[in-house]
Amino acid sequence: MVDIQKEAISEAYEDVRNDGTPTIWALVGYDDNAIVLRGTGSDYEELKSKFSEDERLFAFVRLTAGDELSKRAKFVLITWIGSNVSALKRAKVSTDKSAVKSVFQNFALEIQTSEFPEIEESYIREALKKAGGAQYGTGVRE
Repeated sequence: MVDIQKEAISEAYEDVRNDGTPTIWALVGYDDNAIVLRGTGSDYEELKSKFSEDERLFAFVRLTAGDELSKRAKFVLITWIGSNVSALKRAKVSTDKSAVKSVFQNFALEIQTSEFPEIEESYIREALKKAGGAQYGTGVRE
């Protein structure tokens, strides 16, 4: 089993899930063979700037979803495997993901990618909308 910084990651997870805090993301990555908390934040663009072609990362993100009649927090788990990551390290991500999911437990959408367009906020929002089922909005809020 992989060594995981469970306490710090769990605190970050709870912070993202808490509607009373400005924190909307927690980022987890590798430090040698251990999975550690890389940071948290309240700006999605800041999170995106941390993804690179050489990284293996897991991000837990809170976004507001819904229509004009009903807004609610939705959570997304992003697994990022940069295109320069070796085959052996790529394979390790799939086994290590279960350790990450033991902390990041509740999410509406899971994305695994190595493509920068798939971590754009607009792409994720559209995927959340599709995953959410029927859309009952009228297009007008009175």
